[in-house]
Amino acid sequence: MHRRNSTKQPGYWIIALVLVLYGHFASAFVYTDVRVEGLQRISAGTIFSSIPFNVGDDLDQQDIRTIIKSLFDTGYFDDVRVGRDGNVLVIAVTERPSIESIEFEGNKAIKTEDLLEGLSQSGLAPDQIFKKVTLEHISADLERQYVSQGRYDAKLTTEVTDLPRNRVAIKVDVDEGNVSSIKHINIVGNTLWDDETLLDLMELKPPSLFSFYTKDDQYSKEKLTSDLEALESWYLDRGYLNFDIDSTQISIAPNMEDIYITINIVEGEQFKIANVDIAGDLRDQPDEAIRSLLLTREGDIYSRQLMTLSEDRIEQVLGNSGYTFASATGEPEFNEDGKTVNIRFFIDIGKRVYVRRINFMGNTETQDEVLRREMRQMEGGWASTAAIEASKVRLERLGFFKEVSVETVNVAGTDDQIDVNYTVEEQSSSAISGTLGYAEGPGLIVGANFQDNNVFGSGNSFNIGISHSDFQSAFNITYFDPYYTIDGVSRGYSLFFRKSDFRESNIARYTSDSFGGAINYGYPINEISRLGFSVGYENTEIQEGVFPVQEISQFLATEGKNFDLVSLTGTYIMSALNRGTLPTGGRSQSISFEATVPQSKLEFFRINYNAQIFFPLSRLFTLRLRTDLGYGDAYGGTSVFPFYKHFLAGGIGSVRGYENNTLGPRGTPSPLQQYRDLDPIGGNVLIETSAEILFPLPFVKDQRQLQSVFFVDAGNVFNTNCPDVSLVCHDLDEGELRYTAGFAVNWITGFAPISFALSFPFNKKDGDEAESFQFEFGIR
Repeated sequence: MHRRNSTKQPGYWIIALVLVLYGHFASAFVYTDVRVEGLQRISAGTIFSSIPFNVGDDLDQQDIRTIIKSLFDTGYFDDVRVGRDGNVLVIAVTERPSIESIEFEGNKAIKTEDLLEGLSQSGLAPDQIFKKVTLEHISADLERQYVSQGRYDAKLTTEVTDLPRNRVAIKVDVDEGNVSSIKHINIVGNTLWDDETLLDLMELKPPSLFSFYTKDDQYSKEKLTSDLEALESWYLDRGYLNFDIDSTQISIAPNMEDIYITINIVEGEQFKIANVDIAGDLRDQPDEAIRSLLLTREGDIYSRQLMTLSEDRIEQVLGNSGYTFASATGEPEFNEDGKTVNIRFFIDIGKRVYVRRINFMGNTETQDEVLRREMRQMEGGWASTAAIEASKVRLERLGFFKEVSVETVNVAGTDDQIDVNYTVEEQSSSAISGTLGYAEGPGLIVGANFQDNNVFGSGNSFNIGISHSDFQSAFNITYFDPYYTIDGVSRGYSLFFRKSDFRESNIARYTSDSFGGAINYGYPINEISRLGFSVGYENTEIQEGVFPVQEISQFLATEGKNFDLVSLTGTYIMSALNRGTLPTGGRSQSISFEATVPQSKLEFFRINYNAQIFFPLSRLFTLRLRTDLGYGDAYGGTSVFPFYKHFLAGGIGSVRGYENNTLGPRGTPSPLQQYRDLDPIGGNVLIETSAEILFPLPFVKDQRQLQSVFFVDAGNVFNTNCPDVSLVCHDLDEGELRYTAGFAVNWITGFAPISFALSFPFNKKDGDEAESFQFEFGIR
């Protein structure tokens, strides 16, 4: 016996004839074969496997109903008819169409990907069977999603288009409507804290001056749920364990745009802690050590926050000892007095877990070795939560990645091993910039610079720059290896050459030719600090221009014109920033001391200190404070700090709103010069400070390579040993600080980092060279 399938259209006339002849299966029969008609895409095997009978079985009218129901239950058919042709069971079906495509139009508040995912989870996706009832239900669900966002007038219209081969295309037109705005929030039942205090805890608020940006007046169900949890936490953290949100009413105005919220609460009584206990097998962990982690104390007012923090501290310490899956749960138990509770922490320490393997994913350019040497969690050792997280932070500080995530995965077949998987997303670590221009003074200007902080994915950095104009030719090259040794000792080299000729232009009133190089080593002190040592050599020859400024003439007359210098530099660097590029949290500081060796042609020293620190202000805003301080002076046989080693200020990375390197003392023109414009000459003291508010730019989805700030800068350059000939030279004077405020953006592009600033100087004085809009390749 065999089963046959026909792809022809259903022979309903045959079924009708069979039904007449056999009286609708009034009597049972033994079927010896099955014939299926009407199939297009669905296989006959699907039909055969759905029939709960086998060839040779007796079939009666009830059995036929069972077959029809079984086939309908598959969801593949719009119509199923069953008949009999002799002893052959004839099944005629009409298939439901399959979905060719699903298209959304008009949606902005909810991404198309999210909408498609919701449909897919409900069984509507390309190549799936189309069910009109399911589409109707899902359309209603999608409208409810919009309602939960406060879009009460949102409408969805679906259009189904028939296509050849029994397929359909679904198009969903979305009218998202308007987001309803909260007009008033009323809290009823509060006697311990006033409405203003409680409303400040909530993200949802009535309209305010900044609501157009914060959108805190736009209602959504998720935000309201979060706000109710914030209210509950406020009371539970202050001992009110019986606090309850009795009810919440949402009233919508007839215009479907105004919302009124009423929250009814029951504050209850305040409870104190009578006893704190620990339960569970601690294995090799001392009971006293675990108790020392508890922040809840007998006699204190109960706080759920402190209880939760105690749980986290216990789990973290146990996790650092290899008990990765340890859990600690605090439970308050009410006492009969109705005023106190006992807290018992239940600790399930579990097995000590070991790391089988550490894997890296997403590093398409950076070599595995570069990532692996940053690991503080070792393979084969027990898993440490702190070491795994420290490794993640170190990867973020490299500055090579947009994002770093870590996941611990259980090893199949074991209960005491995990794999640690780090996933990174590469970002550009190189920059190429070029200059081609013409100016009346310098003439043709040609320049090129290449910098790569991750050469061939090795983690080493390399920089080379070449520039040429009628007045200057320059070349510099640097190379730095952060892991010269496996222990993290770094080594770097630098070489430079610069030849200048400004005698005919009178731009700088002097010419200088210099060349030199340096070698430096760095030694790690701990996870965030390093010491550095450098030895450098520099040869500089200076010649006066046609009309040299008097400060330069005086210096050259005293010290000579050719200088061979050997310098030693020591540095201390500490960085606890959360990222190597565009950080948004943490702190860093560095101090360096550079001095020429005694008996050098010039004897002088320079001290530099810079620091920054971040303070989170809210979910959107972060405060960054920065300072850069410098001091230099001569010693030994040198009487004046060399003018060409002066500090300079102004521009992006310094005091924005002023042209690059234009602040501070200015050179005094030669008496022979007809036009007495004063050029910047710098000084031996640098003071810079900034306060920035970091915030996300609206309408920009990916903020990881973009940083926008409102800033206030202050700073200037001073000279504590002004020459007698100087006309514009100031010793340290608070009144000479320059202040600016404005808006700036730093952007890491695939071509090069870009910075621009729009600045407004507060106290610009005569002679200052202000520049409101500034643009620069590179981030300082």
